[in-house]
Amino acid sequence: MVLYRFLFASLGMLPVVLTAGRRRGPRWTRRETTTLLIAATLGIPLQFLLQFEGLARTTVSHASLMVGTMPVLLALGASIFAGERLDLIGWLALAGSTVGAALIVMGGSHAAVSGGPSLAGDLLVVVSLTIALGWILMNKSLMQVHSPLAVTAYGILSGTAMLVIWVTAVDGPPPVARVSMTAWLALAASGILCTATTTALWNWGIHHVPASRAGVFLNIEPALGSWLGVQLLGDKLGPFAWVGGGLILAAAVTLTARGQETEPEVILE
Repeated sequence: MVLYRFLFASLGMLPVVLTAGRRRGPRWTRRETTTLLIAATLGIPLQFLLQFEGLARTTVSHASLMVGTMPVLLALGASIFAGERLDLIGWLALAGSTVGAALIVMGGSHAAVSGGPSLAGDLLVVVSLTIALGWILMNKSLMQVHSPLAVTAYGILSGTAMLVIWVTAVDGPPPVARVSMTAWLALAASGILCTATTTALWNWGIHHVPASRAGVFLNIEPALGSWLGVQLLGDKLGPFAWVGGGLILAAAVTLTARGQETEPEVILE
């Protein structure tokens, strides 16, 4: 599923690459190319394979609530690697988010045999988010020189090539004839709309605002995803998960809403 999703995303990015080849932009240095390949490895094969493996072992609601740790992780990464400093309230928010994640894991560890949330699934989602942090910060550094659209296109194409090698080596050639038309349409929408388009928009946005401030918009996903999991898929959240989710969201909002009012170093139009 992840492979097909990114193959469609690559198709959506091909016009960007072909157009970029005709324009005269900054040349990619060897160091920038290496950074791009490392970021693509982190952001596509590693992040998505681990995230989907975790999603297969837990519920949509639990996975969405665990995504609520991402704004705090992003702010922490920006503090360490981009020089944004955290005060006492910031560190308290980080601690609250960690406690919230622990509560969600505790609430799901007992139900693994019945197809519900599990400790392994929740932890795999968290690991994938930590990996995504490196992908975001590396992309942000590349966008100081190159346009967000170029970084997005080359990153998706490079990561998809790695994904083809990995999936084929592990699972063999993916099925084609046994995939229904409904599944193909869903994969195309997931790849073009939910991957290529949203990644380009995210990279463009994070290029224009500090990372800690951009993270506040990620809070939409855990709240909406948990609600949809309950309403549409029949997920059930225990009391620990509700309390943990509340702590994660409160910590993320507190931390990202107090992000420094700084401007990006370079604006590329």
